[in-house]
Amino acid sequence: MAQAPLVSPDWLHDRLTAPDLVILDASWYLPAAGRDPEAEFRAAHIPGARRFDLDAMSDTESSLPHMLPRPEVFAARMRALGVGDGQQIVVYDGMGLFSAPRVWWMLKAFGVRDALVLDGGLPAWAAAGYPTEEGEPYPRERRHFTARLDHGAVADADDVARALASGVAQVVDARSGTRFRGEEPEPRAGVRPGHMPGACNLHYAALQREGRMKSPEELAAVFSENGVDPDRPIVTTCGSGVTAAIIALALETMGRPARGLYDGSWSEWGADPNRAVATGAP
Repeated sequence: MAQAPLVSPDWLHDRLTAPDLVILDASWYLPAAGRDPEAEFRAAHIPGARRFDLDAMSDTESSLPHMLPRPEVFAARMRALGVGDGQQIVVYDGMGLFSAPRVWWMLKAFGVRDALVLDGGLPAWAAAGYPTEEGEPYPRERRHFTARLDHGAVADADDVARALASGVAQVVDARSGTRFRGEEPEPRAGVRPGHMPGACNLHYAALQREGRMKSPEELAAVFSENGVDPDRPIVTTCGSGVTAAIIALALETMGRPARGLYDGSWSEWGADPNRAVATGAP
């Protein structure tokens, strides 16, 4: 039976010294949060953790945020972190469950079989009374890392358009209801407010309680309440591909993996004048 994607602070603490365990601090925040993930990492991180900079590890040549890089680029960056094939990777972030699911999804998309997320992140670790360490991470020996992109895990704008037109998959948007309905301006210049006609809205926060994922039974109820059938194929989307991964992680927790994640998300769709935009309730 496959390992569940979420692990507890107790589980991680019991395995801190395991030789093939790698811990990645994948904290990333929206500009409005006013938080510095690099400074926070230096101040306190889980012992032995390595810093995974989401912006630096994404496609730095794309005009869109957080797009997947080419496999060979991702592999080189992971080798530089000292992460290699066959290791078990646990990802966490400083909010509980915010950016870590995106990194978990990236790892899975590039073929990592044993990628896990710390449920509740650093806040849950600290609340459990477990220690942190400060300072820069010590240099790691480079290891061989193989990245093979699973193209089925990544949806593009045409895939989303086909899903919306044919109903072959549900398109589920993780943004807040006010952003989905177009009641507030988008944070990125040139991006129209609103949503894809025919998409469903399920705010990622509804899947969590105090920074931890709700139980599979509670998740099923949340999906149902928001008009989403987890037994049918789902393509997840959001503003820039980060919180869409929280829905993907919830589906994986329920044993119903998502069909794909729209990497460009609303940053791409909302800026493309050739793509239809709807406002108001769906």
